[in-house]
Amino acid sequence: MICILLVAGHGTVLQTQIKNDNTGLYSHLTGVPKALLPGTGGKKILDFWWETVNVRQLFTEVYLVTNADKYKHYERWATANDFPVENIVNDGSTTLKDQLGAVADLELVIRSRKLDDDVVVIAGDMLCADQNFDIAQVIRFFRSKPGELIIYYEMEEGERSSSRGIVEVCPKTHRITRFLEKPEEGRTVSRLASVVFYCVRRDTLSYMSDFLSLQTRTTERTFGLFWEWLINEKQLDVFGMKLPTGFQLIGQVGLSDYTKWLTHYSTKKQDNPAQPITCRSYARVGLMGNPSDGFNGKTIAMTISNFWAEVTLVESQILALVPHPLNDPTEFGSLQDLFCISRREGYLGGLRLLQATCKKFYQFCSKRGIALTKQNFTLKYDTNIPRQVGLAGSSAIVSATLKCLMEFYNITDNDLPKPIRANFILSVETDELFITAGLQDRVVQVYEGLVYMDFSKKLMDEQGYGNYASMDMSDLPRFWLAYLSDPSDSGRIHSNIRQRWLSGEPVVVEAMKTFAELTDQARSAIKERDWTRLAQLMDQNFELRRSIYTDDCLGPGNLRMVQLARQFGSAVKLPGSGGAVVGLCLDQVRLVEMRQAFQEAGCVFCVISPYIPSASSVGGLH
Repeated sequence: MICILLVAGHGTVLQTQIKNDNTGLYSHLTGVPKALLPGTGGKKILDFWWETVNVRQLFTEVYLVTNADKYKHYERWATANDFPVENIVNDGSTTLKDQLGAVADLELVIRSRKLDDDVVVIAGDMLCADQNFDIAQVIRFFRSKPGELIIYYEMEEGERSSSRGIVEVCPKTHRITRFLEKPEEGRTVSRLASVVFYCVRRDTLSYMSDFLSLQTRTTERTFGLFWEWLINEKQLDVFGMKLPTGFQLIGQVGLSDYTKWLTHYSTKKQDNPAQPITCRSYARVGLMGNPSDGFNGKTIAMTISNFWAEVTLVESQILALVPHPLNDPTEFGSLQDLFCISRREGYLGGLRLLQATCKKFYQFCSKRGIALTKQNFTLKYDTNIPRQVGLAGSSAIVSATLKCLMEFYNITDNDLPKPIRANFILSVETDELFITAGLQDRVVQVYEGLVYMDFSKKLMDEQGYGNYASMDMSDLPRFWLAYLSDPSDSGRIHSNIRQRWLSGEPVVVEAMKTFAELTDQARSAIKERDWTRLAQLMDQNFELRRSIYTDDCLGPGNLRMVQLARQFGSAVKLPGSGGAVVGLCLDQVRLVEMRQAFQEAGCVFCVISPYIPSASSVGGLH
């Protein structure tokens, strides 16, 4: 039997209230996935469920399904808790809008991992007051019945049946005779509510595909509607078992209800807490011309809202930079945990980016004669941009930090114009941290949206920056993005190209000119809304890059993703330095098929949500 823990949901009332809470008591829980919040007994909620199901005598494998937004949190949790990282399934979604739906998440792990066994499905964010809960009794009950099993509980006074999936159960056979998803008052007298805790036989798993084909909207791909369809319409035998009392679904409670589980934290309030400044910068995809931005070429790039870096600044007595628990770890579950994290991610987290940005900011203001007030602050950051796949994660952190500093010290666009701001961000990385980089990422993250960039030598020599133009983002086609779960074989993209370019090697110099020409053609295609032509140009961009960098430099992982995309007739290219591919598939049916193929190949796949900037603003959370 296989156990699947579902933690892929997006957004809860609790998280919103934690983020908006002004007391500061729960700030350490901001951004923490709900399954990793403290539960009973001082354990994280997911810790309890992992201890409960980590029984080899019951389960041959345990899988965890999460989303791209919170994937890194669960990966770090896994390494610290001896959970197999390879059994974490990323559904590729980053927001509530692009979530797959609970049933689709379950179907994804079953399909992508080719599971062929009975499964237990549990919501990993469900608080259970009974720490001695014995899952073996559930399995035994399931084995004794000729059908599926749903766990339910009796609702307490004050709970409304219209907010739950209600079951009507035969007291003799324990068979569920009817399932009602959030029924209106009066439709049933039952007070028995199901929870996301099910046992499903392998022969029944195929029904999920049939159900998903009937539900075109992700909001309808819920377990409640699935069981309602399976029991009421398909008349399958499904049985019920009552869960021990005393639990809560975190997605359905607010902060006031949750605080009873957090008595070990201080409740002391600060007097007049400073209003935090929170700013975001977004990941980018290079749509055309890259990597010629470092070679006096031209590019078109776009910020995407799927992935972001967020920095928060709060006034404080001393200046403090807060390490990120995932990216700047100082505590580890074990020596093996330290070894695995260091081998996979190296030693360079985001804290150095905050520090270098602050140093450079002070230096810039001093040289420009800008007086800074004597105020100290605390900086912390968060990011869901995958590392080492070329989506400009480092520059996003620098860009967001700069936004916070500008707002905190009231530095205006006149003090630090956008073209200079992009140069500033680049200098933080190249001068302070010795990161090899070009201007494209910094420009598009400053201007935001869809940006055309000309980095010709004449412009760079004369004004110190290129010409940058924002482009119309209305009616854009649906671009997609895929990246490697393990980008270790993504290649050394830059190789020796810079040396060859500086030495004037004709083939490299000519290639950079061709990149610029392709970019101009792509700009025209976008203006004319000629998406077929744009797709052709994207393919040409990749082939040109491949011709000068060679397959050895691009790496087998990148090449496999390109080859896979082309099997479905999609245009495809590298959006950055490697580890990811961006594409344009004009056939929506093939796009769906391609998503499944990428997921089955072990890649993370998502449809891009372009980030369209507002008319304002240096700072603020957009």
